[in-house]
Amino acid sequence: MGFKMGIVGLPNVGKSTLFNALTRTAAAQAANFPFCTIEPNVGEVAVPDARLDKLAAIAGSKAIIPTRITFVDIAGLVRGASKGEGLGNQFLANIREVDAIAHVLRCFEDGDITHVEGRIDPIADAETIETELMIADLESVERRLANLLRKIKGGDKEAVQQDRLLRLAQAALEEGRPARTIDVDAEDRRAWDLLQLLTAKPVLFVCNVEEASAATGNSQAARVAEMAAAQGAAHVVISARIEEELAQLAPDESEMFLSEMGLEEPGLDRLIRAGYELLGLQTYFTVGPKEARAWTITEGTLAPQAAGVIHGDFERGFIRSETIAFDDYIACNGESGAREAGKLRVEGKSYLVKDGDVLHFLFNA
Repeated sequence: MGFKMGIVGLPNVGKSTLFNALTRTAAAQAANFPFCTIEPNVGEVAVPDARLDKLAAIAGSKAIIPTRITFVDIAGLVRGASKGEGLGNQFLANIREVDAIAHVLRCFEDGDITHVEGRIDPIADAETIETELMIADLESVERRLANLLRKIKGGDKEAVQQDRLLRLAQAALEEGRPARTIDVDAEDRRAWDLLQLLTAKPVLFVCNVEEASAATGNSQAARVAEMAAAQGAAHVVISARIEEELAQLAPDESEMFLSEMGLEEPGLDRLIRAGYELLGLQTYFTVGPKEARAWTITEGTLAPQAAGVIHGDFERGFIRSETIAFDDYIACNGESGAREAGKLRVEGKSYLVKDGDVLHFLFNA
């Protein structure tokens, strides 16, 4: 079950530096995680989760396989992208394919690196990209509404639903609000997602600061935090320069470097986790002597669908799942201890899988 996070930003904000650090970090994980560069601008990165190591240690697992998130380095956007300026058309096409957007904002001063707009203002940068996406969405909505007229006259129920949702989006966009600000009913969610509106995608603002501000942020990052809070969006503070250096160090050297910089963990770990949370994802585990593995599901997934992430046959032939909460697995020192302590539960088709569950599925082949 793959999830894609698109990394976007104006030119010279540190977007590609950040992506390069991500991919080098992923390559360094290759001993435990099969890193794959699908294209030059696409890379899969393990989602850091200390729970997986603990489970593997108890079970004596030979292999540890974390869950993953895909990052896409999307071509730099410039003002006028919605009209095809620069790499605008490519930008818009690429962004439609991702599940969420990590919007890198320049929050550092550097006279040697020219800003495309000639000034350092992360709020204005965010507004530039948001405006281009809203213009592109509005044009798309207007075209679709015109194309639906004939189907609506013919009584097509799906067309009527699409028309209603598109008009909601149109009203918001004309008011200068992105489509993600619209509350969509559960019964409309699937149809809404199929519209693939650019501004409906969740956004994570990434404040790229100078090295000295990596631990605490700076005044520009504080402005971004305020903007993100007002929009109900997430934000992280990171120094792409530090991450680039970290990605080239051995593990023991990395820890020393982090300590010297006053950091508890790499900023990339926080970025990856924030992206994971932004997409409303959670993790369950399968654990045994062969491997300990993390699996990605969306919040609110039922046991049969969670089983289907492993293999479609597991979902189709689902009987039940043997379930142990993570804390119980650790406290009871594994499956046998949890079973003896009555902490292993048998759950059926209506069970909502919880984050951290250790599961074993029983199914008919």
